[in-house]
Amino acid sequence: MKYLLSLLAFIFLFSCTSQKNGSKYSKIEYEAGACFGSCPIFKITVNPDRTAVFEAEHFNFSKGFSKGEFDKPREGTFKGTIKQEDYNILIALLDGSDVKNLNEKYGERNITDLPTSHLRISFTDGASKHVEDYGKKGTEKLEKLYRFFEDLRTSQQWTKVK
Repeated sequence: MKYLLSLLAFIFLFSCTSQKNGSKYSKIEYEAGACFGSCPIFKITVNPDRTAVFEAEHFNFSKGFSKGEFDKPREGTFKGTIKQEDYNILIALLDGSDVKNLNEKYGERNITDLPTSHLRISFTDGASKHVEDYGKKGTEKLEKLYRFFEDLRTSQQWTKVK
């Protein structure tokens, strides 16, 4: 009886641990494109273990606009681990956006100087979703998600790898 209770306790603890670490997202990727100004150009990829890659092209660390910025080499590739509380916020924002049911394209291309964002989500069930948003104003929930990704550039500890 003692062994049976120990086995049940072990199974219970293991199941709680595996549920805690499980995520329905196998990869989360956000890419911000250029505009006719100093919009940050970058891509952030986040894995379910919270490891992340930040690929900074231009205007991620500079203040002010300079046309000469484009003549400079890209700013670099950085790696880091997203803080647990920030990862939880990211997952909540994605869940609240009902990603699988979002449109594939947002934005009117009547204005020619707005940035385009790309949200690419891979799910653990094998499905994927790509949302292209010209002007970054698709939905109110998407706008919050985009701002969150913009903030990750400066709110996390990044280590330059190249």
